[in-house]
Amino acid sequence: MTEYLLLFRNASNENGYLATSQDMAEDMPKWQSWIGAIAAQGKLVHTAPIQYEARLVNSETVVDGPHKESNSVLVCGYLICKSDDLQEVEAWSQTCPILKYPDSSVEIRPLIPFPNN
Repeated sequence: MTEYLLLFRNASNENGYLATSQDMAEDMPKWQSWIGAIAAQGKLVHTAPIQYEARLVNSETVVDGPHKESNSVLVCGYLICKSDDLQEVEAWSQTCPILKYPDSSVEIRPLIPFPNN
């Protein structure tokens, strides 16, 4: 089975996530159900939301704050799953609760295992 990284992106405010605490509380059962359906098939590897606070490190600087795309969209969580079928992962992604928000998306990236030599 191939492992896939699903990156959840959503728009943000200047100093925090766009979703309010109330939004998050209302969305939690939807997330639990969505993730639970993947887990029930034995295909969930790991998942977690990501705190807003971050540090960007490149070869010359360290900067406080997460990387945001030009439209203030940033990665806000991830899920690692496994499947023999990319279309299955696409179908899961199309029902992800993050997609209710404008400018949100799920990026699917296959993971490449390191060689065992």
